[in-house]
Amino acid sequence: MSKKPKIRVITLGLIQDKNRLFVSEGYDSVKNQEFYRPLGGGLDFGETSFEALKREFQEEVKGELTNIQYLGCVENIFIYNGKPGHEIIQLYGCDFSDRKFYELESLFFFEGKREVKALWIEIDRLTSGELVLVPTKLLEFVQK
Repeated sequence: MSKKPKIRVITLGLIQDKNRLFVSEGYDSVKNQEFYRPLGGGLDFGETSFEALKREFQEEVKGELTNIQYLGCVENIFIYNGKPGHEIIQLYGCDFSDRKFYELESLFFFEGKREVKALWIEIDRLTSGELVLVPTKLLEFVQK
């Protein structure tokens, strides 16, 4: 008996600094494609998306958030590494409390056993299609 796919509820934090966006780097080995997405993660049962956002940033990059504002809900149906996925994304705009994050070129953190790189990317490189932001609908929430 095959396991029925689940719809995952996640929260993401869109952190923008002038013409830059803070994102994590990902790679789809089936598509042989690098992609970027804002940091965040799944909600635990009984946890609000707001609480999960703060927890995820603390766990991933030891970062405290401020100016957290709800931007909207984005539904994302996709194929990643050859497998179908479905997410409901609670999207927030926010800032880092500590200015040191804005001076970093990049940093690394672990998601389980996988090392992930987080970095600042110029928004123009995402809107031009040179680099891929997932889901692409998130670009609608970026301040031009």
